[in-house]
Amino acid sequence: MEYSDVYRVLDAEYGDLQSREKREPMDELILTVLSQHTSDINAEKAFLRLKKIFPTWEIASKADISDIAEAINGAGLHHIKSARIKAILNRISELIGELDISFLRNRSLSEAKQWLMSLPGVGPKTAAVVLCFSLDMPAMPVDTHVYRVSKRLGLITPETSVDDAHDILENMARPKDVRSFHLSLIMHGRTICRA
Repeated sequence: MEYSDVYRVLDAEYGDLQSREKREPMDELILTVLSQHTSDINAEKAFLRLKKIFPTWEIASKADISDIAEAINGAGLHHIKSARIKAILNRISELIGELDISFLRNRSLSEAKQWLMSLPGVGPKTAAVVLCFSLDMPAMPVDTHVYRVSKRLGLITPETSVDDAHDILENMARPKDVRSFHLSLIMHGRTICRA
């Protein structure tokens, strides 16, 4: 199927899907790291505990990894994620001298994506989530649902890697439609297109 046909059908079926609340870019980045290989519910709980214990990212950046791990216990892989969070916070501080990545909204999509992916443990999906949902940029996050549905609809080939799917699907959609296309593919994957 052609993208325009798929988008038209999904839009007619699911309409204007609203995403969750918009977060500050740093919050979105850390929450997305927490969501890797765990449910959204567990990631959200861990994120709220982390923010309660460490009210600012500056405080978290100075904390011991073991204290971060304890705060996010329940998010799955908390020992790995705590080290990753600490490394990300330290690297951002080294690069820009503060823990605020909102400057990325003034970069091109490609530059912003590359900058985020230069951080430890940040791949295309995490970068795309931050750019799409926090910075309103037309980045296409490809999760399990998006990847599976896109292959089944013929938008990408069965041989297309997850990493390549981000750019292919992103370039396929009109920039103003990327977020709604992403959300429609997820909804379709959750309701109809089962594994």
